[in-house]
Amino acid sequence: MAATADVLGEKVGEARTRLTAALERAREIASDVRDKAVKGAKAADEAVHEHPYQAIAIGIGVGALIGFFVARRCSRN
Repeated sequence: MAATADVLGEKVGEARTRLTAALERAREIASDVRDKAVKGAKAADEAVHEHPYQAIAIGIGVGALIGFFVARRCSRN
């Protein structure tokens, strides 16, 4: 935008308008994504605080599965 600040013309003006609108839409989308991520993190935090032992068991189980698959893949090579 700064590079075309001194350039005049109808097409350049239209392009700058479209670019400004696209940047605003991108900011709105980023804000929505951030809000959803924060809500998800808060929900996960509440679930872990309500059920700490189940959360630990799930973490161990997921870690064991990942370790199993990584070890299996490494043994093929």
